Amino acid sequence: MQRITPCLWFDHQAEEAAVFYTDIFKNSKILDTARYTESGHELHGMPSGSVMTVSFELDGQCFTALNGGPVFTFSEAISLQVDCETQQEVDYYWEKLSEGGDPNARQCGWLKDKFGVSWQIVPNLLPKLLADATKAKPVMDAVFKMQKIDIAELQRIAAER
Repeated sequence: MQRITPCLWFDHQAEEAAVFYTDIFKNSKILDTARYTESGHELHGMPSGSVMTVSFELDGQCFTALNGGPVFTFSEAISLQVDCETQQEVDYYWEKLSEGGDPNARQCGWLKDKFGVSWQIVPNLLPKLLADATKAKPVMDAVFKMQKIDIAELQRIAAER
């Protein structure tokens, strides 16, 4: 059983976001949807019957999406990291998650999706290269110049060291 479940606060797009994410990640599904009632209306202000929370699973990881209104927004202080084996995976997740997102918020493998959620699309090779003292600086210098990470370019740079 998963003990910790990230809860993502949306204005009113929780259901749309859960569907968007579960369509992108394999082995994913919507688990449950809860709706607001008249109870607590003076606090939440949401229409009775509207979506309150959506529980969903992305490749085995459970999440909750909450429609909490415009009180809070996402920032890069929290991001979701997608570990990728191949450039094909990096390309796939980058393309799908950045669709409709902020084109100005893409750097070093990070992107911001159309809901404002920050994602890191990280090749598994990157932490290994950064752990090697002789390769870390040139590899990191290259990463800082990239938006989407290019595995072949990182391998080329690492091979030069």
